[in-house]
Amino acid sequence: MKSMKNVFAIIALVVATTVSSFAQSKSMTNFKTVRLEQTKGEFTQKQITVSPGEYVFEISNNNAGTDVGFVLVPQGKDISKPENHIKTAYVTNVVKEGTVEKTKSTTLTPGTYIYFCPLNKTSTDNVLIVK
Repeated sequence: MKSMKNVFAIIALVVATTVSSFAQSKSMTNFKTVRLEQTKGEFTQKQITVSPGEYVFEISNNNAGTDVGFVLVPQGKDISKPENHIKTAYVTNVVKEGTVEKTKSTTLTPGTYIYFCPLNKTSTDNVLIVK
């Protein structure tokens, strides 16, 4: 009888782990991707419009001449203050010449955002509109 209880406990644990893993993998893929390219001193996309939702930014370094990064800030906030940056929108690794890196999943709500790269000294007039 005791071994039967152990079998049921193991089955329950396996089912719970499987359901949890499935839910986690499903939530990790429930986002859209915004692809941006940086060249020397600029993003090639100056204005993007998307709908509200979960996004991952994919940043490519196309002969920028330096490592690149990505910073996203709600319009009207001081871009020089890191506390105003949307931290999940930072690339997880600096983007080396000729490579692509991604950000974590970022929730975008309606509004206007400014994006730039402090490493590549891109302008701060790049606009992401969420509507």
